[in-house]
This record gives sequence, structure tokens and C-alpha cells, in this order.
Amino acid sequence: MPHTPHALADEFPTHKIKLSSLKGTDAHVAHLVAEYDAVNLAVYRAESRLDLVTEEDEEHLRRARGVLKDQIWARIK
Repeated sequence: MPHTPHALADEFPTHKIKLSSLKGTDAHVAHLVAEYDAVNLAVYRAESRLDLVTEEDEEHLRRARGVLKDQIWARIK
């Protein structure tokens, strides 16, 4: 699969090592990252029209991705 935009490594490039470490030591962060990756992939597939979803559902996915990103950022900083 091609590169999926908004990967966490791209979103937090200066915090890659800390994020990786947290994923290994904090189960909650690992869960958030897994959930973020799943939602991010769903957004990518919707935006690429690989999956047909309504505009409302696509917007909901984007908002969910933003909430997860904010939660992950709160754990990183």
C-alpha cells in the first residue's frame, strides 16, 4: 500500500523516538496509536474513494482522527 498521509511519524517527526518508547511501555498509548492508525487508514481510503462513505461519515472519521492525535500529543509532551 502506498504511503498513507498523516502517519504519526509525519505528524510528530521530532518525537518519533519518544512515541516509539511510549508505545512499548504504556499500553494506553499503544492502544491510542493502533486506533489512530486504523482511523487514519479509513480516512485515507475514504478520501481516495477506495471505500464509498458519505461526506458526513468522512468528516466524522477526520474528527475522530483529530481527537486521537490530540490524546496522543498529550501523552507525548
